[in-house]
Amino acid sequence: MLTLLYLASATLYVAKKDWVRQTLAELNYPASYLVPLMVVVKVLGPLAILSRVSVPLSDLAYAGIFFHLLLSGSAHLGVRKPKGALPAVLGLVLLFVSFSTQNVARNTPSPYCAVMTAQQTTP
Repeated sequence: MLTLLYLASATLYVAKKDWVRQTLAELNYPASYLVPLMVVVKVLGPLAILSRVSVPLSDLAYAGIFFHLLLSGSAHLGVRKPKGALPAVLGLVLLFVSFSTQNVARNTPSPYCAVMTAQQTTP
């Protein structure tokens, strides 16, 4: 689900380029170079997680997505547009579920997920 959210977002960035640029400008971000960069990041991040070529690369992608979602939500809240932060909140929920269940589906576990699970079960 997280991957679908990010791929849909990348598609939106390409299909509705003018609207995205205007929205980023309203958030006081330089849309001219940020839009192409975000399209690449929004495609490569989920691919790194799904392909699991490297566990550290996958964990780095999770971290990048986490900070992107935090900053995205904060930007919308900062300009007093809380509805714009809803996709970021949904993304954070999906990110948490994906990260906390990733070791179940992978041959090589992420050491960070094991630490998080141990901390949750320790009283």
